[in-house]
Amino acid sequence: MKKLVLAVMAMTVSLAVVAQVKARWGSIDVRYPVDCETSVSDNAVNHAVAWRGERVNLQLVVENGAKESIVEYRFSDLKCGRSVIPASNVIGGFVQPVLTDRFTGCGRHDVDAYGEVPVADRITATNPTVLDAAARRGLWLTVQVPQDVKAGTYKGTVELLCNGKKTKYKYTVQVLDRTLPAPKEWRFHLDLWQNPYAIARVHNVELWSNEHFEVLRPYMLKLASAGQKAITATLIDRPWDGQTYDPFGSMVTWVKKADGTWWYDFTIFDRWVEFMMSCGIDKEITCFSMIPWKLSFRYYDQATHSHKYINCAPGEDAYAQFWGGMLSAFSAHLKEKGWFDKTFISMDERSLQQMQAAIKVIKEYAPGMKISMAGNYHPEIEADIHDYCLDIFAYGAYTPELLATRRAQGKVSTYYTCCSAEYPNLFTFSDPADAAFIALEALAKDLDGYLRWAYNSWTVTPEEDSRFTAWPAGDTYVIYPFSVSSIRWERLVQGIQLFEKYRILLAEAKATGNEARVAELEQLLRSVDVKKISTDSEAIVSGFGNGLNEM
Repeated sequence: MKKLVLAVMAMTVSLAVVAQVKARWGSIDVRYPVDCETSVSDNAVNHAVAWRGERVNLQLVVENGAKESIVEYRFSDLKCGRSVIPASNVIGGFVQPVLTDRFTGCGRHDVDAYGEVPVADRITATNPTVLDAAARRGLWLTVQVPQDVKAGTYKGTVELLCNGKKTKYKYTVQVLDRTLPAPKEWRFHLDLWQNPYAIARVHNVELWSNEHFEVLRPYMLKLASAGQKAITATLIDRPWDGQTYDPFGSMVTWVKKADGTWWYDFTIFDRWVEFMMSCGIDKEITCFSMIPWKLSFRYYDQATHSHKYINCAPGEDAYAQFWGGMLSAFSAHLKEKGWFDKTFISMDERSLQQMQAAIKVIKEYAPGMKISMAGNYHPEIEADIHDYCLDIFAYGAYTPELLATRRAQGKVSTYYTCCSAEYPNLFTFSDPADAAFIALEALAKDLDGYLRWAYNSWTVTPEEDSRFTAWPAGDTYVIYPFSVSSIRWERLVQGIQLFEKYRILLAEAKATGNEARVAELEQLLRSVDVKKISTDSEAIVSGFGNGLNEM
């Protein structure tokens, strides 16, 4: 929590006043303390630089006086001569607090033992907003620059209205003469696991009903807007043994018929995949898991009209028989749907021996089926893993030669963080710049992207308390119910955009033989040092972004 509380008394920016409400431009890399009793000083930023098609953020810091106030905000068009970025391209809202704790590592614990700290993270669009007496809130702005707008400096305002008075705060966005492709075309391999079961619970809708898919859409469109590549699907009930508050169920119904034969219903799986593809996420279908955390598999027994379980482990005959029939049927179904080539049988954090046994079954009953894994590096099975994701503490096993070989073979090589890594990460107490650093770290290590196990596996009341009984606060989600954004989410996307911009500039320099520019870019990339993340993430990210914009 390096910048959660910055106790520096001097204010470097003069404050304008709307009734008893004061405001000033702040930094997107500061989680402002939610009460005015804690003084904060930082660099005031009311200017952003963007490519066409990029989205950039700013933060206006609003402080209330001794009485409760109702504050309304309005975003104007941004204008550069006759060219306009419409106000509808500016979204955001007040950054509201959620309870967090501190880094605890992995393992179940008493949440109260690690403290209860309100931290700014949840970006709500409630407008007008009630500010308590002596409350401080950041007003977050996200500006989506159109891909067809002309280059130039665009001027806009944020207008605050309170008690019949209003004040305008000016800011600018400099649009460079370069274009960032649409998120669908981004190369960064983003894989954030989705939890549709949590969304059904929070919205109080029937699982897999039409109403469920209606409320799912805004979440998945938001995910697609970040360049998400993978659809998270489940082949069995509780592949992670209910580690989340809302356990994952099976999208496939396993039925043992009265005559002893098996039948598999893929109806829910098909609806889920088709829905996700309609949202623009369609590169991979990652199917969990042949090796669940608890080796117990649920099925419906037609003879007794009840659910039963079979306990078997990779390497056992019963395991091969149980999975063999399903894989054969699943493989045939995928080919009929035209999805076979993009479907992966996926496992995470499993042992070498278990993986070898499962791979043997896959090759026998579903030849040609792709496999993905997140976990430790096992050289014995590397050739069999088409999408390999290593823990941040294990990704040193990727050698330049291995990465080049895998890339030439069309394979994906990424890394992930979870409860074990304090930096960089996406906890609610993490520095905002840490989220942007995540994509830069993939770039620095020549990896294809990043995986995280939880896009929206919410706590009981995620909009109020991000603490969980097993991991550091915020570990289970990066967005809030009703598709509400967060500082972490916005900065993560900005980091991915930096990844794409660097890739474009480097390819252009190499294609034109501009060796000086190649050397300049390589030197800039060396500034991304994970060893300095605990103290310098903000400086690293801002320096990297500024360097790209100057090229």
